[in-house]
Amino acid sequence: MSSSNTHLDKPTSPLLNDQQAIDRIFAHIDNGTTDLGDTVWQEPVGNYHSQERFDAEIALLRSKPVPFCPSAGLPETGSYIARKAAGTPLVVVRGRDGRVRAFINACRHRGMQVASGSGCSRAFVCPYHAWTYDLEGQLKAIRGQEAFPGLALEEHGLVEVSAEEKGGIVYVMQEGKITPEMLANSLDYFTSEQTMFRQGEVSDLANWKLLTETLLEGYHIKSLHQTTFYPFGLDNVNLIETYGANARVIFPFRRIEKLRHKPSDERKANGMLTSVYHLFPNASVSVLSKHSNLTIMEPLTPNSTKMVTYLMTNASVEGESVTLEDAERDAQFVTESGQDEDRAAACSIQETVTAQANSHLTFGYFEKAIVNFHRHLSNSLDR
Repeated sequence: MSSSNTHLDKPTSPLLNDQQAIDRIFAHIDNGTTDLGDTVWQEPVGNYHSQERFDAEIALLRSKPVPFCPSAGLPETGSYIARKAAGTPLVVVRGRDGRVRAFINACRHRGMQVASGSGCSRAFVCPYHAWTYDLEGQLKAIRGQEAFPGLALEEHGLVEVSAEEKGGIVYVMQEGKITPEMLANSLDYFTSEQTMFRQGEVSDLANWKLLTETLLEGYHIKSLHQTTFYPFGLDNVNLIETYGANARVIFPFRRIEKLRHKPSDERKANGMLTSVYHLFPNASVSVLSKHSNLTIMEPLTPNSTKMVTYLMTNASVEGESVTLEDAERDAQFVTESGQDEDRAAACSIQETVTAQANSHLTFGYFEKAIVNFHRHLSNSLDR
């Protein structure tokens, strides 16, 4: 396939609108082209298994605003989600004032985690000795307080870390405070009309970067997804846009041809393509036909990762509301049409990065979004 490096800049948005994107996709289909980068990147294989590199990446994840969950996962007062982020147990909760707050999930008595999983509660009660904290993290009661003379409740609240909501996502930063400038490239990914219908976790024996890379190029569609996604999608026909350290990769479905004879200003992308947004460093948002998801790659060790996923219904498709059943079927299709194959590919690569076959992995012009990811990761670690 030949390629085009066309780039359309918009003064008011970093990304193409529906009509511009669809026009560009048809140009690629007609010309046998796809979006190209301009750099070949070589990533040392040691960066996928080195403990020193892993430790540096964990430190970086703790020092940046990183997506933790969708706002839809905290729909009401007392809604909470507790899980590890960059190795630290956190609990994020919507308070009585409507604000979302994040705390280190550790009782100030003996360090027991005060919350697990997700749910809705009026307070956090430590399961070990029943010390009780309100939704704002303040210590409100100590069972047998007479045994702790001089202990001031107001000085022993849960330890708070910075949390901010923007565009339907809750971002947390474990070191320092999130500023508006830090979220300047964060778009409105989800709306208040979307409902979270499922969350899940799966662990793989693969470095978190290998799993991230599988999401960011369509060069492998025909070869890896021959009988799953390829019958519905196009091989190596993608739009790739970068905005700062983030990126968007658009994967058109074959059914986009239904729009061929419509006037450009009447063309709508809903149901005709998948958009994958990479939220640097370790998260992605995928917008599909009937549902969208937020996925966070949580590094566990240099060679293992927990993939945390939150799934939301889409508001509507072609003017018709999306049912929960529609969204569930759509999510099942995604799993069966490539996600499992992508994960298996990442695990297979992990087994070779400690062998003597390659000194580095190579990313070419078709893999522009991955090059953008590694360039910004390298620069961030160097700083």
